[in-house]
Amino acid sequence: MKNLPPIPENEMERLLSLADFDLDYADLHETFKDLAKLAAKVTGTSISLVNLIDSLTQWTISNYGLDLDQMLREDSVCQYTIMEAEHFEVLDLSADNRFKDKDYVTGNPNVRYYYGVPLKTSNGLQIGALCVLDKEQKTLDPEKIELIKIIADEIVGRLKTHKVLENLRSKLNEAKQTQKKVAHDIRGPLGGIVGLAQIIKDQGDDNQMDEVLEFINLIHKSGNSILDLAEEILESHKEKKSLNAANVVTDNSRFNLTMFKDKLLRLYEPQAKHKHVNFIVNTSALTENVAFSKNKLLQITGNLISNAIKFTPAGGTVTVDLKLAITLEVPTLQIAVSDTGVGLNAESIEAVMSGNASSTGGTGGEQGFGFGLALVRHLVESLGGEMSISSDVGKGTTFEVNLPQNIY
Repeated sequence: MKNLPPIPENEMERLLSLADFDLDYADLHETFKDLAKLAAKVTGTSISLVNLIDSLTQWTISNYGLDLDQMLREDSVCQYTIMEAEHFEVLDLSADNRFKDKDYVTGNPNVRYYYGVPLKTSNGLQIGALCVLDKEQKTLDPEKIELIKIIADEIVGRLKTHKVLENLRSKLNEAKQTQKKVAHDIRGPLGGIVGLAQIIKDQGDDNQMDEVLEFINLIHKSGNSILDLAEEILESHKEKKSLNAANVVTDNSRFNLTMFKDKLLRLYEPQAKHKHVNFIVNTSALTENVAFSKNKLLQITGNLISNAIKFTPAGGTVTVDLKLAITLEVPTLQIAVSDTGVGLNAESIEAVMSGNASSTGGTGGEQGFGFGLALVRHLVESLGGEMSISSDVGKGTTFEVNLPQNIY
């Protein structure tokens, strides 16, 4: 009988906390490689991993002694570490029914010993784990245990710093774009005022009263347009302050469809290959280089992709279509994740859309945790977007997400 995966009582809060960091899991190795190495050296072990755990995947954002980027959450040891307040230790993985048949125990690197401490946010939410492993059993004395906990705290501290720096970069970009907008919008009215004033000056005594009044009326209108622009900027500033007060991040560092595609292939192609599923990402050529916000996009799309792979049998296909629809009203990022998997009936679709979906196993026997789609739904709504689902039982499912964007 397969062991049921452990799930924290505060799983949804935990996932939201991880999503709030808005991390690119493939781009953090350099930030933490010194701490991964330090953990191994301090404990005298051959391997150290810095792992973050989302709804279905354990992401190794930095490593020492083992080249590893990701694995299914259900196959990891660290899924048990995030259940513990202080640490989780296994003296011999080969003698533990939960782990004895795992590839990393039966094959390379043939690990036996595991010690992990949870990575805790300031709210006590455990978003991942720092772990050390070795081929031989170890005994860690209290001083080493204390040091590895200090290293874990430093990892969380760097994650927080990374988040602050990204937010500052976002605000700087926003300020630059606002400056450009003001310069562009104010040029027309000011140019009109200067031009009309110059006409009045040049005509001197030849000015007719009715012409002067007409010029003054035009100057008045131009002045009002500048005042309206100033009021619009102030109101926009108030709205952004209100959103920030509600802990809503309105923007992040910007990228485009080409970069988005490359990130998705780098992060999720290994999962598809592991299950022998074809993975395709398409972009709209006309807008693939237009910049937009990447705020929560990797979290939203990644969860949909992992879910699609989970429910697609070997030989099937998962396709992601990325489009940026440029309109005069609201430019919209359109994301469609389609699979050739088992599909959903109307009752299941309604459960997902209402947030009441329960977990089911994947086509390859993967364990479900039941929170990935609920997280996607929450993130999409928080960004003012919409999600829809279409499906044919036995033929596949398509999740469509539309997210309003500010583009430059």
